[in-house]
Amino acid sequence: MRTICPECQTPAAVGVICPECLREQRATQTTAQKKAERRWSRAPMTVGTQRPTATYVIIAITAAVFVLQLFIPALEGIFAFNSAFVIPSIAFEPWRLLTAVFLHSSFFHIGLNMLALWMIGRSLEPLLGHARFVALYLLSGLGGSVGVALIAPGIWVVGASGAVFGLLGALLVIGRHIGANITGILIVLGINLVIGFVPGYNIAWQAHIGGLVVGALIGLVFARTRTRARQPLQIGLLIAIGVGLLALLAIPAVFYV
Repeated sequence: MRTICPECQTPAAVGVICPECLREQRATQTTAQKKAERRWSRAPMTVGTQRPTATYVIIAITAAVFVLQLFIPALEGIFAFNSAFVIPSIAFEPWRLLTAVFLHSSFFHIGLNMLALWMIGRSLEPLLGHARFVALYLLSGLGGSVGVALIAPGIWVVGASGAVFGLLGALLVIGRHIGANITGILIVLGINLVIGFVPGYNIAWQAHIGGLVVGALIGLVFARTRTRARQPLQIGLLIAIGVGLLALLAIPAVFYV
C-alpha cells in the first residue's frame, strides 16, 4: 500500500484515483465513457482541501443533538416533523422540516444513518465541494419531509434517512453522467428502498422517496451546470428547487385540513 500526495489525486465518484489507476481505467473506457469524462472534467468542482469536512461536521452536529435527546427527551416533541406543523391554520412551525433531519429515535437509527453518511460523504463531498454537498444534504432532507407531508400526512418522523437517500440519488446521477459503474449504487439503493416497505420496521419510506427524487434532481443540476459560466444558473436552480418544495406544502393545507 502506498500513499499519494493531494496534488496527484484525481477526484472520482468513488473518492480519488492515483495516476497509475487512472491510466489503466482510461485504457479500458468506451468512447461514451471518455466523452462523459471529458464533459465532467472541464472545470473541476472541487475547491481547496479534499477532506470531507462538511460530512464530519454534519455527523458531529447530529451526534451532539442525539446526546441532548438522551438528557432532554422533550426535544423530539419540539423539533420532530409532522405535516400539521406546515399548515398555518393548525400549528405553523416550518423549521421542523429540517430540524427533524438531525433527530434520531435510537442508537441503531443514528448509527445506521451516520455510517451511510460517512461512506457516501467521503466520496461525494470531495467531488462536489463543501458548499454544494451541504446544499444537497439539506435540500434532500427537506425533500424527505415534504414527501412525508404529501404522501403520509399526520405521521411523526425523525431521522436523516431522506437526506442520505438524496446523497445516493445524486451519486447515482453523477456517476451515470461520468460513465462510472453504478451497479453497486443501484443495488444498495434498491435494497434500502425495499426494506422501507417491509411491515413491522416502522420506516418512513415516504421520506426516502422524497429525498431520493430531490437528490437525483440536484445531481442532474450539478452535472449540467459544471462550468464556471453556469454557476449562477446552478445557484438559481437550487433556489428554485427549494422554493418548489415549499410550494408543494400548500397541498396538505388544501386537501388534508
